[in-house]
Amino acid sequence: MRGIFITGTDTDVGKTYVATLLAEQLVKNGIRVIPRKPVESGCQNNNGELIPEDASALKQAAAYAGDLSDICRFRFEAALSPVRAARMENQTVTIAQLQQACKHCGNGFLLVEGAGGFYSPLASDGLNADLAVAIQLPVLLVANDRLGCINQILLTAEAISNRGLKLAAVILNAKDQPSNLDMNNAKDLHDLIDTPIYTLAHTQNNEVPIKDLARYLQSQ
Repeated sequence: MRGIFITGTDTDVGKTYVATLLAEQLVKNGIRVIPRKPVESGCQNNNGELIPEDASALKQAAAYAGDLSDICRFRFEAALSPVRAARMENQTVTIAQLQQACKHCGNGFLLVEGAGGFYSPLASDGLNADLAVAIQLPVLLVANDRLGCINQILLTAEAISNRGLKLAAVILNAKDQPSNLDMNNAKDLHDLIDTPIYTLAHTQNNEVPIKDLARYLQSQ
């Protein structure tokens, strides 16, 4: 597999957390990782320079020697959707521009992180889904492992399939301590979807599932 597009069932489900763990593991496995977060809003203004937190984390995790601007070309200060944040700054970003920002030279594993959910607005003329189609990478879907996520996962999986893309795997990211210990979304999902499922535990070492995920992606 030459790369992956990381998206979520919603915003704030842990896409960057998963992306950085995966990048670190691939680097440990001897893979050159090329990280891309082509647009990021909610950037910190440091003396007039906008610092993209997620893209910075990806740069460090991937041990990327290039410039931060390679990873994140379009940056906005307002903590809103990229489309609205750009509009507030009288700017326009298109899917074609984001596709161009994801290009790179040389061999490597292209790791692209979107913003928000798969159908969240990403550019003036399209959604995260449109960028995924433009760059033609398999999709890694991240969901918060909580009650109700199965519906979101199945809806997003169907949307990914309808766009003609491959759902590479689903990540159940347990961001919070589960309120019901009888809940087992991974087991329930296995009966509903024919896709590898990996669970990241709350406040625990996730080295094993990330190693398994990296190994699986490398084998595709």
